[in-house]
Amino acid sequence: MGQQLHASVVAVTGGMGSGKSSVSAYLCEIGGAQGLNADTICRQLLEPEASGWLAVRQAFGGRFFLPDHSIDRPLLRQVLFADQEFRRELNALLHPLVRKVISGCIAAELERNPPARPRFVVEVPLLYEAHWEHDFSPVVVTYADATTCLRRIMQRDRINEAEAEKGLAAQMPLPHKALLADHVIDNSGPWSDTCLQILHLRELLW
Repeated sequence: MGQQLHASVVAVTGGMGSGKSSVSAYLCEIGGAQGLNADTICRQLLEPEASGWLAVRQAFGGRFFLPDHSIDRPLLRQVLFADQEFRRELNALLHPLVRKVISGCIAAELERNPPARPRFVVEVPLLYEAHWEHDFSPVVVTYADATTCLRRIMQRDRINEAEAEKGLAAQMPLPHKALLADHVIDNSGPWSDTCLQILHLRELLW
């Protein structure tokens, strides 16, 4: 993303249940940055007749569609976690589309205000899995221990431990991501402790 030369674009990644969205939102709030979320963009791309919806329809036929032509998201999620080959195929379809939207948002902001150097915080859950780490500088990993992540996933998605573990297993191990990061926010403990770390991070970034 060549726009980085004229904008500050920070990526926040991590694992399921690590608190990426909370960290990203607070960093945007205290840093005066605009937030972009790859998962939100992906959901928008899967709305009926959107480019992601069309790509899934063309690649997989009617397998993942409900009678009203919307995506059967629970089924898609179930197969995504269970079938590695399908996960690879779907990501190959959707990731370039998401990447294009992110680049377009940054380019549009630069065009609106050319002299400024706008700040962006882009939440990308699968940043390392998609090999996007070189698109952003720096990369921040939100970390939490496995027990904490499992508990949060089970509470948030109302699923059992086996299903939560399956979701975590579909991603790169969080400790590995932490080793690759430029900065790590430990979100295992109280939110007040996390906020202090984010305040310090803001001083390092901007």
